[in-house]
Amino acid sequence: MHPEDSFPGRIEERLAAGFDTLTPAERQLASHFMRHYPVAGLSSMPQLAREAGVSTPTVLRLVQKLGFRGYPEFQARLRAEIEARLESPLSRHARWTEGVPRTHILNRFADAVLSNLTATLGRIDHSEFDACAAMLADPARRVLVSGGRITHALADYLVTQLSIVRPGVTALRALSNSWPPALLDLQKGDVLIVFDIRRYEGTILQLAELAAEQGAEIVLITDPWISPVAAHARFRFSAQIEVPSAWDSSVALLVLVETLLAAVQERTWPQTQSRMERLEELYDRANLFRRGRPGDGRRGGPD
Repeated sequence: MHPEDSFPGRIEERLAAGFDTLTPAERQLASHFMRHYPVAGLSSMPQLAREAGVSTPTVLRLVQKLGFRGYPEFQARLRAEIEARLESPLSRHARWTEGVPRTHILNRFADAVLSNLTATLGRIDHSEFDACAAMLADPARRVLVSGGRITHALADYLVTQLSIVRPGVTALRALSNSWPPALLDLQKGDVLIVFDIRRYEGTILQLAELAAEQGAEIVLITDPWISPVAAHARFRFSAQIEVPSAWDSSVALLVLVETLLAAVQERTWPQTQSRMERLEELYDRANLFRRGRPGDGRRGGPD
């Protein structure tokens, strides 16, 4: 059994789900822990209590409410979650291939993806999602988008689509020498969307810190283990990414992206419709796409 399977649900998810049932002191502790997740939980119980401004018994009560017999068991689970964050592709492949069922990879992969989508959509707070979409629909805000070594493809896709829906959208490469010019004109209230999944990239965190210092609103799209960028994020969406493969899946991440795009488009439709009509006119004038009759076998593309 993988160490994470000892208890259902990750610690941060359980804290968020039961937050309203906690006492004021327990809420103070939970808020501190989530702001400094997961590092806060690696310290001793008295140290965590001091840093959160609560008593040691409050720490013990909260840990027990989360389903653990004591603080050592809580820390063991937390360390297992951190290990899962840092797993390499090779170690993930070894775990998935050990004792796999004798069904075809297509079925196993599809089952995992569907489970990922269900888990991802189930953990989204609808009010936060709507507030984020409204913020991205605000034409007064510039939007910068950046991704990591793998997720830059999702960032590029989001920029390509969102720049049709509204103006002022720019891709920001995760190279530190490109940041100063991009951040130079960043205004308070502008938005930085970042993609960051395990193994989390220090350059993405540094970019988010710099943008937050200038008053930008950070939107983080991450995984269940939560990128460190979360400490600076106004909105955070975590997608389930594990599949029977050496690589994590981007399917749930892409669904989040496309749903956000649809939500922003819905809020800006009169302006977006006008932009799309003008864009189509420009495509026609540039003779960019081949116009063939349906069924004539000709493929779209430049003439």
